[in-house]
This record gives sequence, C-alpha cells and structure tokens, in this order.
Amino acid sequence: MNHTTTAKTITAPASLLEQIARQHLLVQTLQTQHADRLDFHEVSVWGIEAALQAAFAAGQQAAASQPQAEQKDSKTA
Repeated sequence: MNHTTTAKTITAPASLLEQIARQHLLVQTLQTQHADRLDFHEVSVWGIEAALQAAFAAGQQAAASQPQAEQKDSKTA
C-alpha cells in the first residue's frame, strides 16, 4: 500500500495496537510467528468493527492531547 500523507503521521505504540488486537480480535500477539495457524486468524466482522472503533478513539484521544501549536503545524503541513 503506497500512499502519501501531507500531515505529520502519528504512529501508535505497539503496546496499544496489541491491546486492541487482544481485546477485540482475540489475537494474542501482532508479532510474526512463522506458522500459518499462529499468523492467520478467523475474526468476526463485529470484532473488526470494535477494533477499528477502538483505534479511531485512541487516535482522537492522542490528537486531543497534542499541544495546540503542534495541531496547527500538522494542519498546515
């Protein structure tokens, strides 16, 4: 997936992503295990929706906690 972003990209901490995966997708780790039975998971659509909502909420919370000057800089970048 190649795409260009004009604003500063905020990357989520791996621990947050793993927490969302465990809680909503029942995936214990996001690390590659080099085994199909460990790396591929059957996940419900409602689990995916809940995980996406949790990630979106975490992004909103992170953006709200940014200092005001940084938010203005990222909007003009």
